[in-house]
Amino acid sequence: MLCADDYAHSSGVSEAVCQLARAGRLPATSVMALSPRWREDAAPLRELRERLDVGLHLDFASGFARAAGCGQSLGAAMRRALLGGFERAAARAAIERQLDAFEAIWQAPPDHVDGHQHVQQFAGIREPLVESLARRYGVRAPWLRVSRPPAGQAGVKGWLIARMGADALQSLAAAQGLAHSRWLTGIYDFKGGAAAYAHRMAGWLTQAPAGAVLMCHPAAASAQEGSDPISAARQWEWAYLSSPAFAEQCAAAGVRFARGSDLYGKSR
Repeated sequence: MLCADDYAHSSGVSEAVCQLARAGRLPATSVMALSPRWREDAAPLRELRERLDVGLHLDFASGFARAAGCGQSLGAAMRRALLGGFERAAARAAIERQLDAFEAIWQAPPDHVDGHQHVQQFAGIREPLVESLARRYGVRAPWLRVSRPPAGQAGVKGWLIARMGADALQSLAAAQGLAHSRWLTGIYDFKGGAAAYAHRMAGWLTQAPAGAVLMCHPAAASAQEGSDPISAARQWEWAYLSSPAFAEQCAAAGVRFARGSDLYGKSR
């Protein structure tokens, strides 16, 4: 399952996601519901509803979250998670606020929930997240992304992401009967350029187990790119995912991208 993260981060991100979905290249995206762009950028997504899953990109570590009073830098969030965890009542309030913000515009629950910088599995966030989803949606709860790289794809960054709580989140989800993915691929350092990205993609496509989530972060150029530390990577991802080479690579690997709602479902 290919999922573009960070929808509504900027006009360039939203434009790239919609164009990829229209071209049949992308079955899912995750929304930054605290972004002031979300209300405006929901409109083109509605036109794609029959071909695209739309989930919540839970946020405790971006400028949008800081502006909303529930965010901090990634380093500070990681330290907090490792040194006792987030305060659960405050985390629950932030989670509910983001679910409300998503639904107020989308007029439906998210198809899935994942996290900006993988915060959905941080200590003190994962527990109220699972509780809120089970209580709020019951048997129709969105499925959860578990950020754990497959064997052989971890690297230092993938290992660290998993260590921030992949096993714990999966256990909590299973205990509540929440559907969830098991594997996440597409993890890299956002360096190397377009050719290196294409090379990495070949490995992700051929080595990932069936049912894995392949995340991506495409964007067309936008006025916000100067303030975005991964703007260059976003644009080479967009160029590659739009290209005939990507379609050829998928065909050669025998890969077909499905919607997460078909792979994991919403039933408990």
